[in-house]
Amino acid sequence: MDDDSEKARGADSADLPYTRDICDERRTVRAALRTDLPAAHLGMVVTAVALIVVGSFAGLRWSLIVAAGFAAWFLIALGAISIGGGRGWGAVRRAYIVTFGWGNWI
Repeated sequence: MDDDSEKARGADSADLPYTRDICDERRTVRAALRTDLPAAHLGMVVTAVALIVVGSFAGLRWSLIVAAGFAAWFLIALGAISIGGGRGWGAVRRAYIVTFGWGNWI
């Protein structure tokens, strides 16, 4: 926050430190959860390898079930992003990152 807004609210306002703390905490959480396209590619590769392993041990039926789960998650994310105003390849990219961005934590 800048000094002008602190002066407008009063420098000794009781909720000013609380607001600062919440903003700092949210900024830290956003930075920790931020992911990007290379991490999503890694998540996609790990998913493909896992599908091959599941298919070799449990059969094609279970691989298709797991793949359908990821496809459903992608379509739900794409629908939510489209409702939120995302369009075109940008929406597809964001849904891809939402679906496979967990590769960032491998």
